[in-house]
Amino acid sequence: MTTASAPTRRRSLTEGLVESVTARIRSGALPPGSRLPTEPEMTAEFGVSRTVVREAISRLQAAGLVETRHGIGTFVLDPPPRGGLDTGVVLTIRDVIAMLELRISLETEAAALASQRRDGADLERMTRALADFNREITEGRNGVEADFRFHMEIAKATRNRWFETVFHDLGTSTLPRTRLDLSNYATEMGADYLSRVNREHEAILEAIERGDAEGARAAMRMHLTQSRERLRRIGDAVAATAVGPV
Repeated sequence: MTTASAPTRRRSLTEGLVESVTARIRSGALPPGSRLPTEPEMTAEFGVSRTVVREAISRLQAAGLVETRHGIGTFVLDPPPRGGLDTGVVLTIRDVIAMLELRISLETEAAALASQRRDGADLERMTRALADFNREITEGRNGVEADFRFHMEIAKATRNRWFETVFHDLGTSTLPRTRLDLSNYATEMGADYLSRVNREHEAILEAIERGDAEGARAAMRMHLTQSRERLRRIGDAVAATAVGPV
């Protein structure tokens, strides 16, 4: 039986703790203003180390769900105002998979509309975004900004402001590698993965360029579904490394 590395196991335990605390906040079991259990209390309750507790709290802070008042404790914050998409709570693999499901429903139709409504300037901007993405991954970077820009240009090319508004509100939080530490999963999320992503992007652009609505829809669905399935495999691997209660 393969033994998981310590960093990988710690990440899986952190993931579980973040999900547990987030669920309590969302359900109202930990209402705004309430104090989270102390580090020793969480260590005892969840059966994890203090390092795991600290990492989980750091992620909850980054999402705007809690704040730590030094010398007093960590407290649940008021929920963000209604009226926008609260992508700050995209914290876990499960959250990002759920966000990808939303994107599949939204962006497949956006790609089809863009294929019918795009003009030369739209195609030029999409092409430039893919060239930038390719250059960034060749230089060893993750290409997040160019990736997001490509999808945003498709939303703009629909000539429907609601597609653009919703995708803008979703932001780069919908890209898994911006929200999660997936560095230990090089096979799934490394350079080869990014090259495949760009080939999928190129297939989308080719369908949009030739005005093929069904082809654009299918290419976008395949791209986002492939991303979801890759992330599910990572989620299964993370879950398999978790030992003990989280």
